[in-house]
Amino acid sequence: MPAQTLDGLKIRDEIFSELKQDVARLHAQGIRPGLAAVLVGDNPASHIYVKNKIAACEQIGVAHWLHSPPRNVSTDYMLQLVSDLNKDDNVDGILVQLPLPQQIDSKGVLEAVAPTKDVDGFHPVNLGKLVTNRPGLVACTPAGCMEILRRYQIPIEGTNAVVLGRSDIVGKPMALLLLHANATVTICHSKTRDLPEIVRRANILVAAMGKAGFVQPDWIGPGTAVLDVGTNKVTDPAEAARLLKNFLPRLEKFREKGSALVGDVHPDALHTAGFLSPVPGGVGPMTVTMLMSNTVKAARLRRTPSAAFVGK
Repeated sequence: MPAQTLDGLKIRDEIFSELKQDVARLHAQGIRPGLAAVLVGDNPASHIYVKNKIAACEQIGVAHWLHSPPRNVSTDYMLQLVSDLNKDDNVDGILVQLPLPQQIDSKGVLEAVAPTKDVDGFHPVNLGKLVTNRPGLVACTPAGCMEILRRYQIPIEGTNAVVLGRSDIVGKPMALLLLHANATVTICHSKTRDLPEIVRRANILVAAMGKAGFVQPDWIGPGTAVLDVGTNKVTDPAEAARLLKNFLPRLEKFREKGSALVGDVHPDALHTAGFLSPVPGGVGPMTVTMLMSNTVKAARLRRTPSAAFVGK
């Protein structure tokens, strides 16, 4: 029996509906949440990502501004721009679209964003709050994974959870969120020994390594909930044939387009897992969704400081 699909698009629509109501209530109090996006240069993928984020703002009623410095901009210019946005009371969230050009000190720019406006959840202050389990702005992709688990009523407490990947953006915050939800968490990485055996013991698996089809179907035990964070563009026909041989419509689309998006989990895991987030359409839509959620939370916290965050 195929795994139950963890549909990120469906959950996105549910959360957007809730956020529209939250934003309407804030509007009634004279508060309009606002997001400032900073997009440097002309990276086509970055333009698409920012366009999608602005469209999400419009969908739920969040004000938005786009700053588009040229590709040759300096770190000093970026720091001044971030400083100006920190001081702008209309701006509740600041989004610096990555990657930045090489001449820019990316870490310095991200750390210059006020923690209260850090809707990406990347700032060390917000990461520290997550470590100590205090309310704050959490990195969007891990927060989206937690929403998927919660809304599909997949138990977390007492389970064995395995996180593949240890990045500051996904792997580490994901492990902390699962730990705070009372899972027993194992973080795996490129140096982990006996990886298949560790994965087989998982009740919840989060794959965020950036390797197309890396996790094999026979690594996944019956009933396991698999959240596939990977979005890998496959262009090699032999690799596409290996990964999609049992998904002929997807293979045919690959032959038409010359590329396909594949997760870190082999697509055949659909027949071994209990729950599986598809790529595309699973975790991906949740990243923008939680960016919107963080923006609304940031507005609530900044403008009504006594208000507690709802959720994490």
